[in-house]
Amino acid sequence: MFLATAGKSFIRQRLIQSGPLSVFNRSFHKKPIPVSWEKPELGWTKLNFDGSLRGRTGKASIGGVFRDHKAEFLLGYAEPIGRTTSTIAELAALRRGLDLVIQNGWSNVWLEGDAKTLVEIILQKRRVKCAEVQKHLSHINLIIPELENCIVTHIYREGNRAADKFAQMGHESERLRIWRDAPPDEVLPIVLEDAEGKIVLRRR
Repeated sequence: MFLATAGKSFIRQRLIQSGPLSVFNRSFHKKPIPVSWEKPELGWTKLNFDGSLRGRTGKASIGGVFRDHKAEFLLGYAEPIGRTTSTIAELAALRRGLDLVIQNGWSNVWLEGDAKTLVEIILQKRRVKCAEVQKHLSHINLIIPELENCIVTHIYREGNRAADKFAQMGHESERLRIWRDAPPDEVLPIVLEDAEGKIVLRRR
């Protein structure tokens, strides 16, 4: 249930929103935005998820990474999902992540992705016209209330690099792959940088 209904689970939105700017300001005052990955609080598990679509082929893959309050790696996953849209890929990445949340018994979970529109749809429990999209959303909306506490937030891609790397790795896999306790070599440098609070500048 949502915080607004005083249920045991809650979802809060932490979106970075820019104020109203003129066309002139947007053209000549585009300062880079500092972005960094943020650790969850003690007792929480954080999932960063992402979907990836490969150009003209339309082939998609998904990935995600779970870390604790010390920014220590818990679990990562990567999976090819065939031809689909970017929206479906993002939803599939989150859905797979939530399935792993249930399997591992995590109850205080922070979900974070870089698809802002998708985050807004989940937070507002919007219904959509596309049947396949709604199918994924319905599954997600069934799992979230079962968690003790749940936060859903948006992060710029620069703060979602580990999940993006896992999603890219999904293109090279034939099936779902899961890493536990230690990340693959391709992801390790990013995980370490995130743990150190590295700031990556987002060029607008």
